[in-house]
Amino acid sequence: MIKCMRIAAIAFFVWGCILGNGSLWAESKGRPNVVVILADDLGWGDLGCFGAPDLETPHVDRLAREGMRMINFYANCPVCSPTRASLLTGCYPDAVGVPGVIRTHSNNSWGYLNPQVELLPAFLAQAGYHTALVGKWHLGLDRPNIPTARGFAYFHGFLGDMMDDYFNHRRHGINYMRENETEIDPAGHATDLFTRWACEYIDSRADSARRGQPFFLYLAYNAPHVPIQPPDEWLQRYRQRHPDAPERRAKLAALIEHMDWGIGEVLNTLDRSGLAEETLVIFTSDNGGQLDVGARNGPYRSGKGTMYEGGIRVPMVVRWPGRIAPGSQSDAVAITMDLFASILDAAGAVVPEGRTGVTLLPIWKGEKNRLPSRDLFWVRLEGGVFSYAARRGDYKLIRPAPQKGKQPPDELYDLAADPYEKQDLRTTRPELYEEMVRLLEEHIQSVKDIPWRDERGLGPGEIPPATTSTR
Repeated sequence: MIKCMRIAAIAFFVWGCILGNGSLWAESKGRPNVVVILADDLGWGDLGCFGAPDLETPHVDRLAREGMRMINFYANCPVCSPTRASLLTGCYPDAVGVPGVIRTHSNNSWGYLNPQVELLPAFLAQAGYHTALVGKWHLGLDRPNIPTARGFAYFHGFLGDMMDDYFNHRRHGINYMRENETEIDPAGHATDLFTRWACEYIDSRADSARRGQPFFLYLAYNAPHVPIQPPDEWLQRYRQRHPDAPERRAKLAALIEHMDWGIGEVLNTLDRSGLAEETLVIFTSDNGGQLDVGARNGPYRSGKGTMYEGGIRVPMVVRWPGRIAPGSQSDAVAITMDLFASILDAAGAVVPEGRTGVTLLPIWKGEKNRLPSRDLFWVRLEGGVFSYAARRGDYKLIRPAPQKGKQPPDELYDLAADPYEKQDLRTTRPELYEEMVRLLEEHIQSVKDIPWRDERGLGPGEIPPATTSTR
């Protein structure tokens, strides 16, 4: 009798947990797995779901059909490292020491990620998540700024910036491929490797995820960054459909289509493992497309490296079955650093104080169609000089980098009336221009004392200029 009473009591307790708002079942069901897929230099207009007329991206298009497109989404910078720093910190990149690209050689590297700033995977781990990065890191080459020292439980990918070759995975002759902290030298195209490793990771975590420990996978492709090296079979597939396409456009389109196929493999793995319904998938790019290799940034002006819309406005698609309406679209103005708060919010974790990004969950769930009014800023440090942009409402100020020691004039645009930045208002709206300059200067002053070098004047793992030259 006592044994039966104990069994009944346990059953009653478990049933109460299932029914209660604080139940283990509800808790595990309410916390999604999270997969963030970041493309490298993908233009706003280089996806089928964003209007590309000459290439096919059925798998990202599937995400858009099953989720939401954000058509006014921005990268935090028109180049790689700063945007990645913002994704993982929820801050402006110059506020965490990464105003420019982190590279191998110290005389051509313009950032040092502040080791004191905890990153997204650390907070997710505290919330019970297993965390992994597959693919490109680009935020440091040695401790303390490598993925496994900054909160990721598992890393399988490339520490450096660009690869000089998608097949041998070297940069300046150095092998930056790692599994955790072990140097590896795998064979194959980088896109295929990252796809396979991402699928293997999902498979390895599927049982744990079903038992209540969700995972966070940050999948960062090198594609479609230069060098534009699609596998031959993908280039031939594209040429069969577009025999008259210019060579550079054909190669870039094939590289993008190859990456899209990889994304499809990841989505298929989620489907096969039964995790798709419980997984939040986010897809975006670190900056706009590079025009001189054939990228298209939709109707927007210019491209990678510039503060015009083509350099910082990027495609963004998000899917979360049962929470995000299929085929929905938002024109809310959002930015990469918002993903930090959004992911923590979705995970039921507390967003730490002092982070600038805001949660997008109310937008994704259709509870709101606008975010609170705020000012936005962009920075890029390259070659020792800065370029900036600032946005307040629909007005955008651009401060170009000095050229040959001379500072070009600022530019001012009204994006509501002039989204393609053709009409400079700097001289015709002097009061507005002065207001925007004050706004930008306040931001510059707020971060001016934050170092972007370590105490040696180097970034972690960088090669001093005295020992080798920059390529």
